[in-house]
Amino acid sequence: MPLVGVLLSGCGVFDGSEIHESVLTLYFLKKHGSDYLCMAPNIEQYHVIDHFTQEVTGEKRNVLVESARIARGEIKDLRDIKADMIDALILPGGFGAAKNLSDFAFRGDQAQVHPEVRRLLREMVEKEKPIGAICIAPATVVKALEGFNPEVTIGTDLKTAHAIQKMGGRHFECTVDSVHVDKNLKIVTTPAYMLGPTIFDVGKGIERLVLEVLKLVGK
Repeated sequence: MPLVGVLLSGCGVFDGSEIHESVLTLYFLKKHGSDYLCMAPNIEQYHVIDHFTQEVTGEKRNVLVESARIARGEIKDLRDIKADMIDALILPGGFGAAKNLSDFAFRGDQAQVHPEVRRLLREMVEKEKPIGAICIAPATVVKALEGFNPEVTIGTDLKTAHAIQKMGGRHFECTVDSVHVDKNLKIVTTPAYMLGPTIFDVGKGIERLVLEVLKLVGK
């Protein structure tokens, strides 16, 4: 049974991992015969958003601690994870992927990626292991893999697609129920809530992503 790492970035769409995308990823991995290992960086969130008012609260929260809510406590510190320990890696979306795993949400193509995130992503490519990225997460993947020129999709958002291209990525438009596969680097991406509009629509693309990732694992 393959073991797929799932890299979380907090808990909640506006300041962490998108919960629907994260849970669907875990569900479809199990449905299609894979186990998973949740992980997150042990760092402070960029900020905390009240998901009812969508306003910044001024609180301080930890990305690993918040991600543990989604993982039901079964989660590892990212710094302890090496590419040799997993068969593939999937990054759900949510603004945490672009605020905590990187600062793409604020700096666009001038973004910096958290060093441990960058390390693991580059290890995966160097060892020719598959990567899946959902929603806005492909932008962080592209920045982390500068020099590799990955192919990705975030759907049809022109501004984000332009930033991805400026970072050296190649963007391909895609519908919510579809995926784009970079066969050279073994990277699979899907737009999810970059397009939406419902959990049903998003689920179609995420299931296809999981299937493609597992196909690339070859187990």
